[in-house]
Amino acid sequence: MQVQNSYYFFKSALTPDQCKKIIDYGVSEMTNIKKDGGSTEATTFGDNHKQAFEKEEGKKVIPQHDKTIEELKSQVGEDKDIQQERYVRDSEVSWLADKWLYDLIHPFLHEANNKAGWGYEWDFSESFQFTKYVKGGFYGWHADGNSCNFGKYKRWIPGVSPKDSKGNIPRGYSENKNMIGKVRKLSMTINLNEPGEYDGGNLKFDFGPHAAGKRFHEVEEIRPQGSIIVFPSYVYHQVTPITRGTRYSLVLWSLGKPFR
Repeated sequence: MQVQNSYYFFKSALTPDQCKKIIDYGVSEMTNIKKDGGSTEATTFGDNHKQAFEKEEGKKVIPQHDKTIEELKSQVGEDKDIQQERYVRDSEVSWLADKWLYDLIHPFLHEANNKAGWGYEWDFSESFQFTKYVKGGFYGWHADGNSCNFGKYKRWIPGVSPKDSKGNIPRGYSENKNMIGKVRKLSMTINLNEPGEYDGGNLKFDFGPHAAGKRFHEVEEIRPQGSIIVFPSYVYHQVTPITRGTRYSLVLWSLGKPFR
């Protein structure tokens, strides 16, 4: 358990049996969603941007995982929220919100928040996102949250508030009163795979052009099964393309009042 740059990690914190239990549960939830006619396709701000751009622009979208934040900004203009534009992700997800999972994982969030010296005030966690990446899957540069009022969750009101292209509640809105007016403060990702089950799929950070140390950092510490990485939600990161196998991860975000 050590602090490296702007993240905190726990090596092999979950046992292989715990990881398998989570994988089996997450995959079963995906199966149930599909049986009910739903989609497990991962979206960003409520829309799958890979499909959206292919449809609207009439051409295949070039994956954005190799571009810097500055390059992405130049593509869409400084006046737009770059998270809503050229980010592309290719994965499947299901959502888990069982008490036993929170009881298992929350202690690591609290410990990281204290020992890393962040001391962020948070009082709620969203549902866990169980993610499956197969060969070719990836998630381009993005930040999970925003450190100011802009990133606050808004109340979603049926018949009044907007919906995404699939008719669902869009990202940035919620019906959950525990989320309204709050921002994501801490992000956590857990590697559920056994060693050697996949290649590629590396977690990388971009600490920005003014970082005190190295700007780009590949997180090798997450590779051992059951390892946990915790970091501030405003830190930009990506998952590089999977070149072999299947990658399973569990992600969680903690929420609190906007930073002052």
